[in-house]
Amino acid sequence: MKIGIVFGAQSFEHEISVVSAIALKKILKHDIIYIFCDYQREFYLIPTDKINSKRFSSGEYKKDKALTLRHGGFFQKKTFGESLVECDVIINLVHGRDGEDGKISSLFDFYGISYIGPRTEGSCISYNKLLTKLYAKEVGVNVLAYQVLYKHKKEPINIKPPFIVKPLCLGSSIGIGIVKDESQIDYALDVAFEFDNAVLIEPFLQGVKEYNLAGCKTDKFLFSIVEEPHKEEFLDFDKKYLDFSRTKRVNEATIDTTLELKMKEAFQTLYDPLFLGALIRCDFFVIESEVYLNEINPIPGSMANYLFDDFNMVITELSKNLPSCVTVPAQYRYINSIQAAKGK
Repeated sequence: MKIGIVFGAQSFEHEISVVSAIALKKILKHDIIYIFCDYQREFYLIPTDKINSKRFSSGEYKKDKALTLRHGGFFQKKTFGESLVECDVIINLVHGRDGEDGKISSLFDFYGISYIGPRTEGSCISYNKLLTKLYAKEVGVNVLAYQVLYKHKKEPINIKPPFIVKPLCLGSSIGIGIVKDESQIDYALDVAFEFDNAVLIEPFLQGVKEYNLAGCKTDKFLFSIVEEPHKEEFLDFDKKYLDFSRTKRVNEATIDTTLELKMKEAFQTLYDPLFLGALIRCDFFVIESEVYLNEINPIPGSMANYLFDDFNMVITELSKNLPSCVTVPAQYRYINSIQAAKGK
C-alpha cells in the first residue's frame, strides 16, 4: 500500500508537523509518499530517501517537484503533460491551522481524495477549545470549569489563581502560561494574546492524574494502551517538539480496569460519529475517580504511533474503513419542469 503524508502548511505548529512526518518514516512499513505544504501553501513532492528537517529550514525543498491539487489527487508536471502522484490513501499530518481547523479536510472532500484524518466538522469542534468543551458537555463527558476571554474586551476573571491560560485555537503548548498569583495575570494574557484573539482559562490543579488514550473506529474500536505521561508542571513547546518525534513504544499506565473502561467509554462517546476516519488521541484528567476531558488531539504528534502495539495494522485497517460522502447525481428536474410549463 502506498501512503501519502501531507505535512507542513501555514501554522504555528509547522515545525511540529515536519518532525511528525519524519518520525513516521521509521514506523510505517508501507511505501511513503511525502507531500510538503510550505508556508506559502504550495505543495512539493519530497523524495522519501532524502527527507530531513534541514531540507525545509534551508529552503532546499523548492528544488523538488511542485504539485497541483485538484480532483483525484496531487499532480506533477512532466515533459509532456502531467501525471498523478499515486497514493492509496493520504494521512493528513498537518498540525494546527490548515490541518486541524478543517481547511485541508475540506479540500480533500471537495476533490474526492481518500484520506485518514478528521473531517471538517470534527476539525472545527476540536480546533476551538471552547467548542470542544461545549461538545463534550453536550454528549455527557465531564470538563473542568472554564472561562473565555477576548483580546478587545475587558472582563473580570472569575477563576481564582492558580489557573492556566491557553490560546483558544492553538496546540503544542504554544502561548500557554500558568498564573500562580494575580501579579502574573497581565504577562500571561499578553503572551497568549500574541497567538490568538481569544484565550481559555482553566483551574490549574496540582497533583491531578493525567492519561492519554488514542484510537479509531474500523469495524470495531481499536484502542492504544493508556499512557500516564511524565510531566513537569506542564510541557512547553520545546519539550513538545521532542515529544512529537517519539517512535518507541511507551510504558502502559498502571490503572484498574474500571478506570480504563471509563476512559474508553468517554473516548467512544466523543469519537463516534464526529471523528470517523481519523486516528485521534484524547487526553483525560482523573479527579476522585471521575474522568474529565482535557483536550481532543484530532491529529496527534507522530499519529501517536508510540501508544500502539501494532501501529501499521491500525493504519491499514483504518484505511479500509473510511467514511464515504454521498454523491449527488447531476439532474435539473425542477428547472426542466419549469421550462416545460412555460413552453420553452
